[in-house]
Amino acid sequence: MQRVIIFLSLVLFLACKEQSKETAKAPVVETTTEELQKPGDSFGIVIHGGAGTILKKNMTPEKELAYKTKLEEAIKVGHTILKNGGTSLEAVEKTINILENSPLFNAGKGAVFNSEGVNELDASIMDGSTLNAGAVAGVKTVKNPINLAREVMINSPHVLLSGSGAELFAKERNIEMVDPAYFFTEDRMKSLERVKEKEKAKEANTTTAFYDPYIKDSKFGTVGCVALDKNGNLAAGTSTGGMTNKKWNRIGDSPIIGAGTYANNATCAVSSTGWGEYFIRAMVAHDISALMEYKELSLQEAAQIVIQKKLKNLGGTGGIVAIDNKGNIAMEFNTAGMYRATMNAAGELTLGIYKQ
Repeated sequence: MQRVIIFLSLVLFLACKEQSKETAKAPVVETTTEELQKPGDSFGIVIHGGAGTILKKNMTPEKELAYKTKLEEAIKVGHTILKNGGTSLEAVEKTINILENSPLFNAGKGAVFNSEGVNELDASIMDGSTLNAGAVAGVKTVKNPINLAREVMINSPHVLLSGSGAELFAKERNIEMVDPAYFFTEDRMKSLERVKEKEKAKEANTTTAFYDPYIKDSKFGTVGCVALDKNGNLAAGTSTGGMTNKKWNRIGDSPIIGAGTYANNATCAVSSTGWGEYFIRAMVAHDISALMEYKELSLQEAAQIVIQKKLKNLGGTGGIVAIDNKGNIAMEFNTAGMYRATMNAAGELTLGIYKQ
């Protein structure tokens, strides 16, 4: 009996040893969390061309078509970059270039005039993968401020450069410069004249005329773009001419990281447009990201709380476009309209101007 037990034990031992050898030969495949969450072809892009009192009754069919055509042209440039495997940063920059080069929007070529009849341009861009960012404010001879903002991010130790210093840096980096006359448009000059007339009328009755609510409608047209690329990286950018009749080298939210622009791969990318002073006070773009990170809200929930409640309660008007790290989008605004467009990985395009 004892011999039988010894024999069976020996057979069992040899069988286990052989199985162990086979197991050792088999390749071990480990699936990491990152691999499971790879976005693959999940990408998207969203743009805005400003928010404000944009009413259909005030828009001619020709002008409405012009805005929609330019929005479509711009977003398709960025979408093509993303579709071909390009980065979200590149898509954001090149998309905004199209809008900056159009006189339809308050950025680049279509920038509004300050109180002295001069165009002062602001822009910012942010990389969601590194949280690196670059911005410029008050430049007067840089054709595409968003390009300079990206140069500040990549090739300087700083985040925000302003005025003559920013323009000197632009020359050193071979950024395209133009004569200030390039930015002149008849429509923007007429807007300045109208605002100045209102200002004079208000000054006859109050010492705080410049801050009267009529300025709510003197600055819509800022442009912005947010994108998610195939590698799962987010980016955001914003460019503007600021506020019509602005004084004292006023700077709004567009070049302020966290207010006008914010991107973080952990949450979302946001670009703002509206009454900049309130967006700065509320740190609108970062607040949306923070609500997602700390309260685990969805992008839409966070955007709605910030734009429709927190910003509105302060007295601020405007809106945002945003995209999260899964490709969900939000286009939230508390004004009558916002020029906007979005394209997803399937190439589906949506365009909008009015609230309804």
